[in-house]
Amino acid sequence: MKKQIIATALTAAVLLLGGCNRNRVSFNTAPAEEQTVRSTVTSTGFVQPVDKVDVGTQVSGIIEKINVDFNSHVKRGQLLAELDKSTLNEKVNQAEATLTSAKSDLTFSQQNYDRTKILFDQQAATQAAWEQAVNTLAQSKTNVVNAQASLDQARVNLSYAEIYSPIDGVVINRAVDQGQTVAASFNTPVLFTIANDLTKMQVEADVDEADIGQVRLGQKVEFNVDAYPDDTFNGTVQQIRLQPTVTNNVVTYTVIIEAPNPDEKLFPGMTANVTIITREERGVAILTEALNFHPTAQMLGRGASAPADSLKGQGVWIETASGGLEHRKVVTGLSDRVNVIVESGLEAGDMVVLSVATDSKVPTNRATNIFPGPPGSSGSSRRTGGARVM
Repeated sequence: MKKQIIATALTAAVLLLGGCNRNRVSFNTAPAEEQTVRSTVTSTGFVQPVDKVDVGTQVSGIIEKINVDFNSHVKRGQLLAELDKSTLNEKVNQAEATLTSAKSDLTFSQQNYDRTKILFDQQAATQAAWEQAVNTLAQSKTNVVNAQASLDQARVNLSYAEIYSPIDGVVINRAVDQGQTVAASFNTPVLFTIANDLTKMQVEADVDEADIGQVRLGQKVEFNVDAYPDDTFNGTVQQIRLQPTVTNNVVTYTVIIEAPNPDEKLFPGMTANVTIITREERGVAILTEALNFHPTAQMLGRGASAPADSLKGQGVWIETASGGLEHRKVVTGLSDRVNVIVESGLEAGDMVVLSVATDSKVPTNRATNIFPGPPGSSGSSRRTGGARVM
């Protein structure tokens, strides 16, 4: 009887010690699926009208009247504002008076010239008198020309007091108010900014110098703005400007993206989060994590080892219907760092092993009673769940 009890106890100890060293291996898998993989360049930019004109004035004065406001729709040639014309009218009057005086002097010089010529031909006038008459007539003609030019300039300046729209469009900015004084001494002051067509917008994106080599004309672009976080807007790369912008030693290049705006949701100045699609492929794809999985001999089975050719080239492991592992060599294509296209070696639906999770249920460094308890007592138990035990 004692021998039977000892034998039973030893058997239980061996089984428990073996259970302490057995690990359950659960594989994380994902199916190979047909999907589109994109290589992209991200950037930020600002939405701007395609055609935008700053309307200013070439003369100084007080704004006497403003006929338009923000968001006003205007036509080409429409009167936008008027400056006070009092000073400009006085300059025109002065120029007219100067011209009249110059013409009077010209008439007198012409008469003096005619008299002197007759006397000179009869040798009754000296050579000096004749030369003076000729010179005075020439100066009088020049004075008339200059006076006429001054009058024309004064009239042009008077016309500048009326500000007209150069294009059809919408007033997106009004920089002056009625009664304000504008000075055009050195720079032309901007009075209005007019956008030609708000249904045609563009995004001016700053692309880093490390990514600009991937950007090409005609590439598709997706972007969103904070005002519509759930909407995605589409565009096309229209221009890559060669002039660099350097900010804090960071070099960027401006990329112009055509962005149709038929619903006029996009406003000038909005910040756009831009994604430029540099490449795009569709095919059977897997997670790139699967390319880094390499099973051990214990995972493959007692005494088994990985195939020798699995160490050469690129490959993945798939879980078979029987629960085993099978190695497949693959040829990969475009990757977005999360997914990668598999050009050959896999089919859609293959379960690709991503990683393995080893869970040791009975710690080996914990003291365990190797003798069975009394009848009816509960011993240690293992929950396998959905894990496959190897």
